Amino acid sequence: MPFDDDLPDRIEALNLWHAQRGKRMPPDTRLTRQQRGRLRLVLQAYDGGNRGASYRAIAEALFGIERVAADPWKTSPLRDRVIGLVEGGTGLIAGGYLRMFRHRRRP
Repeated sequence: MPFDDDLPDRIEALNLWHAQRGKRMPPDTRLTRQQRGRLRLVLQAYDGGNRGASYRAIAEALFGIERVAADPWKTSPLRDRVIGLVEGGTGLIAGGYLRMFRHRRRP
């Protein structure tokens, strides 16, 4: 096995191979709990945008009608957040998801 920058990813693949054979797999450390939560929101927002939903409709689906109605929509922080989530989803779909499968490396 080459000792290069991809070694941690290869080890992760070996762990998956062992798990398929009934051995215990160590926890995945590539994404934090917060990153997994954001990923879920990003994919839901992208899916809504891809299906033609407005940013407001996406916000209502993700955060609830009451929370969206609490502030004027044009100046709402939720509006900016939803736009960022949809754009983040677009980046993931365009190939950015590959970065999630790599372990963080120190420079």
